[in-house]
Amino acid sequence: MKSSYLITKEEILKFYKPANPLTHKGLQGHAAIIAGSYGKIGAAVLASKACIKSGCGLVTAFVPKCGYQILQIAIPEVMVVTDENTNFIAHINLPLIPQAIGIGPGIGQELATQKALFEFLRINKVPLVLDADALNILSENQSWLELVPEKTILTPHPKELERLIGKWNSESEKFQKAIAFSEHYKVIVVMKGAPTFIINQTSVYQNTTGNAALATAGSGDVLTGIITSLLAQHYEPCHAA
Repeated sequence: MKSSYLITKEEILKFYKPANPLTHKGLQGHAAIIAGSYGKIGAAVLASKACIKSGCGLVTAFVPKCGYQILQIAIPEVMVVTDENTNFIAHINLPLIPQAIGIGPGIGQELATQKALFEFLRINKVPLVLDADALNILSENQSWLELVPEKTILTPHPKELERLIGKWNSESEKFQKAIAFSEHYKVIVVMKGAPTFIINQTSVYQNTTGNAALATAGSGDVLTGIITSLLAQHYEPCHAA
């Protein structure tokens, strides 16, 4: 049996945490964004910028070498760590333990990137947002989903969702499959669309905001950055989503 909730301003205000006027960047959370590959460094820029602009104290972006100058020039307030590889991520080596990590925008699906994601999931214990190519890699390697920590947030668009849960013939079947997937792996699924639904096992939340202007490349990367930022600011994963 599923429970349905409408996300309204009143609902959000119940758990919204205004920033303490006396706070500083060290108290506002440190997030890491692992993103980008040659030709898709913009995804890393969008996600990192959204992360820092939505209240996170510190953001470190992990990108392939080709993204270094782009990130430093586009968002100077975001710190940058690079992979040893030039055009895509081949080995994820973060020099810090952040409060939250967002991974996937624009990373591509090179074999080395797939292996890097596997090795990362094997050792990671940090609250996580999985998006875009991270989801596509997992849909090709479904057994790796067992490595994903409980309460991890997945943000698939309709095609990425289909790759993860399989095809559906009706809206009700889509929800049944998404709920079963969320229950099995104990993850939160943000089913992007108009409207967006957030599935937290048997609880289903419907977003009541947004408009058709979001139906464009890059809005998903921004969403990943915002959710990762809220996670780093110690929101419950369901509330962050």
